[in-house]
Amino acid sequence: MREWEGDLEMPLVSIVCHTYNHKEFVENALNGFLMQETTFPFEIIIHDDASIDGTQEIIKQYQERYPSIIKPIFQEANIFRIGHRPTMYSFPAANGKYIAFCEGDDYWIDRYKVQKQTAFLEDNLDTVICYTDSTPFADGAVVDMDFGGARRDLSATELQKGPAIYTLTVCFRNVLDNPPELALVRYGDKFMWSRLGKYGKGKFLAEIQPSLYRVHSGGVHSSSSAVEKNMMYFQTYTAMAAYYKRLGEDELYQYFVGKLKNKVYSSDGISQKLIKFLVPISELLRKLKRFLLNQ
Repeated sequence: MREWEGDLEMPLVSIVCHTYNHKEFVENALNGFLMQETTFPFEIIIHDDASIDGTQEIIKQYQERYPSIIKPIFQEANIFRIGHRPTMYSFPAANGKYIAFCEGDDYWIDRYKVQKQTAFLEDNLDTVICYTDSTPFADGAVVDMDFGGARRDLSATELQKGPAIYTLTVCFRNVLDNPPELALVRYGDKFMWSRLGKYGKGKFLAEIQPSLYRVHSGGVHSSSSAVEKNMMYFQTYTAMAAYYKRLGEDELYQYFVGKLKNKVYSSDGISQKLIKFLVPISELLRKLKRFLLNQ
């Protein structure tokens, strides 16, 4: 903090972290944030979705040690189960011009990550997001898996199509709102990248050390079966198609309808398993409407 320039009450970057039952992992994440060496103030917005394993107690200990940096949001009841998303709470609380994102079970190892990413965005106004490589690991060892994150620059049009980007590596301009369709999305990162594409292009920064992605049984994506992943894609593309339909952006609407059809139909016809387990959209929308009215 002695190296920080500017108003300490006006952080340039908000590091946003979401946790749920990450007791065994969250210290790695917090230490990766706190070791960042920057010339500007940053804050850590950490949203915990009513963990029951002691995660909140660890966060509170860190908050007591770094009260001017760590700003937790503690939920008393799990909001994900009722169709809300953590970004509905964490992003509005972020005061920074930029948001650097990392889940509580992953962590950073490059102490200059945020400095380098922010400097690039400051110097390149046509870029809305920058990202790096990621290394998957489990039980302390690197895992030979590739989750398909982008390792190249992306145009604004490519971003709008919701590409795969390693979520734990991103830093982007704080420009996103919370549209109602967010309640339906299961892959929230795809929806984020798509909406960011309205504001610019993406940059891959290869010189930053890869962040560490933890593969474990509690991970939403890494622990899901093929059928469950298809269900999550189905629901996400439904929401994204609805979003662009509402905005009158027909080309993107048609694109996500096409992605949706690819998930629904096969050579044998419609996937009954997918339809059977699809969460009713109307009910989720009603829940979100109630949530918004209460804000």
